[in-house]
Amino acid sequence: MRSPKSILLVEDDRVDAMTVKRALKEIKVTNRLDIVNNGEEALTFLKNSENKKPGIILLDLNMPRMNGIEFLKIAKKDERLKKIPVIVLTTSKEDQDKVDSFNLGVSGYMIKPVDYRKFVEVVKTIDLYWTLSELPD
Repeated sequence: MRSPKSILLVEDDRVDAMTVKRALKEIKVTNRLDIVNNGEEALTFLKNSENKKPGIILLDLNMPRMNGIEFLKIAKKDERLKKIPVIVLTTSKEDQDKVDSFNLGVSGYMIKPVDYRKFVEVVKTIDLYWTLSELPD
């Protein structure tokens, strides 16, 4: 991802988090990757003035304490956070999750493939999106 900004991964599954990290490394994305375990931790991270605002958020939906939809409901109402692009990266194929996510302003919704090679292709697609998009500061 060509922006100097970091990537925030909101993911409770350690294996999935490591798979994202591995895929980013494989496609030579050198941006810092910050990982938090749920929506609550993501909000704490994003509101901490010591942390720089990420250029993109990769968000799982099914997490304990505060899931992805609950996170979006809060983050997209916050003037400081609502312009950060959010890509949902989840196993959920539920139509309602897709509708809710887009109604809450996500930039994309991608299903996590089980196959690692396909997962890398999904990450490449996200990289291409972030590289080509004109993002606000």
